[in-house]
Amino acid sequence: MIYIKYFLYTILIVFSLVSHSQAFPPIQIFTPQDYGAEDQNWSISQGENNFIYIANNKGLLEYNGASWKLYNSPNDGILRSVKVVGDRIYTGGYMEFGYWTKNQYNILVYKSLTENREFSIKEDEDFWDIIETEGYVLFKSFESIYIYNTSKDSFEIIDSDLRINKVNEINESIFFQKFGSGIMEIVNGKAQLIIQSEIIRNIELINIYEIEKGLLLQTRENGFYKFKNNVVTKWDIEADDLLANVSVYSSVRLKDGSFILGTISNGVIQLSSTGKVILRIDQSNGLSNNTILSIKEDNDGNVWLGLDNGVNVLNLKSPYKVYKDEQGVIGTVYAAEKVDENLYLGTNQGLFFKPMNSNGKFRFIQGTQGQVWYLNYIDGSLFCGHDRGTFIIKNNVAEQISTEIGTWNIKKIVGKPNLLFQGNYKGLNILEKQNNKWKLRNKINGFDISSRYFEFLNANTILVSHEHKGVYKISLDSSYTKVINQEKLSIEKGIKSSIVTFNDSIFYSFKGGIFRFNSISDTFKKDSLLSDLFSEQKYISGKLINDEKQNNLWGFTKNEIIYIEPGKLGKELQLNIIEIPNTIRKTKSGFENVLHLEKDTYLIGNTEGYLVIHTNKFNKDAHQLYLNEAMFTSLQNEFVFIDTSESIELENKNNTIQFKYSVPNFDEFARSKYQYRLLGIYNNWSEWSYSGEILFENLPYGEYTFEARAKTGGLISDNTIAYKFVIEKPWYLKPLAIVSYFVFALLFIYILYYFNRKHYKKEQRKLIEKKERQLKLEQLESQRQLIQFKNKNLQLDIENKNRELGMATMNLVKRNELLSNIKSDLSKSKSLTEVNKVIKTINSSINNTSDWELFEKAFNNVDKEFMKRIKSLHPAITTNDLRLCAYLRLNLSSKEIAPLLNISHKSVEVKRYRLRKKLGLDHHQSLSNYIIEL
Repeated sequence: MIYIKYFLYTILIVFSLVSHSQAFPPIQIFTPQDYGAEDQNWSISQGENNFIYIANNKGLLEYNGASWKLYNSPNDGILRSVKVVGDRIYTGGYMEFGYWTKNQYNILVYKSLTENREFSIKEDEDFWDIIETEGYVLFKSFESIYIYNTSKDSFEIIDSDLRINKVNEINESIFFQKFGSGIMEIVNGKAQLIIQSEIIRNIELINIYEIEKGLLLQTRENGFYKFKNNVVTKWDIEADDLLANVSVYSSVRLKDGSFILGTISNGVIQLSSTGKVILRIDQSNGLSNNTILSIKEDNDGNVWLGLDNGVNVLNLKSPYKVYKDEQGVIGTVYAAEKVDENLYLGTNQGLFFKPMNSNGKFRFIQGTQGQVWYLNYIDGSLFCGHDRGTFIIKNNVAEQISTEIGTWNIKKIVGKPNLLFQGNYKGLNILEKQNNKWKLRNKINGFDISSRYFEFLNANTILVSHEHKGVYKISLDSSYTKVINQEKLSIEKGIKSSIVTFNDSIFYSFKGGIFRFNSISDTFKKDSLLSDLFSEQKYISGKLINDEKQNNLWGFTKNEIIYIEPGKLGKELQLNIIEIPNTIRKTKSGFENVLHLEKDTYLIGNTEGYLVIHTNKFNKDAHQLYLNEAMFTSLQNEFVFIDTSESIELENKNNTIQFKYSVPNFDEFARSKYQYRLLGIYNNWSEWSYSGEILFENLPYGEYTFEARAKTGGLISDNTIAYKFVIEKPWYLKPLAIVSYFVFALLFIYILYYFNRKHYKKEQRKLIEKKERQLKLEQLESQRQLIQFKNKNLQLDIENKNRELGMATMNLVKRNELLSNIKSDLSKSKSLTEVNKVIKTINSSINNTSDWELFEKAFNNVDKEFMKRIKSLHPAITTNDLRLCAYLRLNLSSKEIAPLLNISHKSVEVKRYRLRKKLGLDHHQSLSNYIIEL
């Protein structure tokens, strides 16, 4: 049953594969809904600023690279022709022609050239062509040619009784076909017949081109003719059979000498200068409509097509070409390889191939239906890693050599030419070449983890990366049959991670950055340079691809393709960045693949087919950025245009302002991005955006400078646009208002002063009286506090003096006690002569009056009035009595007084008794208390 299913699947693919395999230049498509007008577009021209102008059924279309604008036809008729000459855009249509110029607001304003003239336009006359030459502009209808002298603002008219077809300017000469008569040339304002051959007389010409020593005449349905030496001959070319079966409506010769032919119902044909078919594009492979009404090659080599329904742009000079699987037969490309002259694509549908230089169809290789993961040409054999195992493709026939499911990768083993290392869903396997045929030799035991990415450290040691489990270091035995050691390395695991060898280093890549493996420490160290290129903000896939043949390392971010190559003069890596968002390139995240085709040409598989990139064709010239419009408004009103040639001062209520800007870049795969800032409020550049306009709402008053710049294909624009403007202060903050506020404030203050003066005076008097009372109280309080402070100081002095007196008294007591003790001991000595001498000295010291004088001075400092008071009360007391009174005043006992007076204790008692008598005290009165209380 399974084989029947595969057989039916194969038959379906073989018979349904009808899509053309040619890669085409990118095509940018604009629908009537995009440009806001009707479907048919009859003529295309380009201005000096590279803006595109198109004659549409509804009017004149202007495209600046970021937005479309429609200017309605002046008489509501169809516009058939457009031609930019200097700062004028000439248009012709139904019974009307004239020109448009931009006013101070960058808005096109129309001026008719048919009003108030001596001539009148014929009824239902349409103007299909406009030609400019030597200060003249020619407007052609089917019946007449109006020759406008731009300097004199005058006309000459050439009328014809026969239909006039395409008008051409060749080397400042004007040629046109007068159908049924021949080819005419305008000389001195008159039409002269120069070719009247019967061959082309009644054949409609589409265009006339210059060739060496003659003219090349292009017909609608009969190919090309040459006019040389006054003879018309058929130009026999390879494309004659094709041209005989199509109807050409428009054409143009490109700068490279090739021709673009627009047909009715058959799309576009590009012929080389020798007449070979280079390109055929129709609705089945990219165009949005098969009828081409007008063609224009712009200044960058893009070809604009005005269609019967829409506008298309062919980016013929683009570094990209696109193969799109329109019918979905091939599917998503996961792998690609080039062998000899065949191109192979491994997809989720199977394996397909076609000759490289052929425009033929991709052919399915039978037996390969299903998911293809891997393609590589190794030592003369094309290996195909498949969901169902491993195949070798020979003569475009698939031979299965392994049924081990899910072959992710296959690598050579250094020094083992007959062995290959294979990673599968369930671990690792060895392929062996025997008798010149490859086959599965064995599975490596001991490791069953899916091995999509692995790299060799040496012949028997590998690193294996698994996005859900991490990175493993595995050691194998010499025969590659089993794992003898494995360890999980300390590096964070990551979704869509990968491991790759490049430039003799092993790199591990995941969302957290790119890490380089250190084989000495068995650790990964973050590579700051590469990690910055693949930062977390840019991350979309950690897959890195080593193009071993070109020695390039490829990686993919959200908006870039990055390829790295070794430096030519040193060890530093050379970085190359291709700006192309993933939304445009449409690569399969985590399964990106790159194939080198030739020289600087690479194939990148995606979900719809593949891209071909020519890395040497990227434009290295920066573009010009234009400020197209500036408008202001308040919240209630409509927008008002601003003259951007000079700064403006806006009323405060008009504080909402909009700017529109653009780069006239028409490359589908290299769209321009913009940054802006508004100095004065937003001084930092904004993030890059594809939008070419910005609205600032409710700005506060102040001076501002709007700036914007663009980036196209990684290149910053040549210029930064800037526009200065001022938003006035609100009326209530203007000088007159502030002066008014000041006057009103003064008046209010004066009135308050006037009406409250008496009250304030009364209150002032009360306040003064109250203050005076308070002042007196404060003075009294201050005096009290001062007295209290002095008392505290006096008390402190007394305490200090008491301490001094006490210390002096104690010193005297202790000294005299000591001397008395010494004297007593010496009295007991046997040598009386020497002892008496010492005793005499001690007595002298004890009786020294200087101690008493010192004590008296200290005592008087403490108790100044005591001595005076006791003398006044008891005049009869002696000096010795005063000494005793002083000691008693200090509340000393008789025992303590005895050594101070150098007498015995009993003698002190005698002195106390005598003193009592002198003082006149009763026997019941205490002498000590009396003296202390005195």
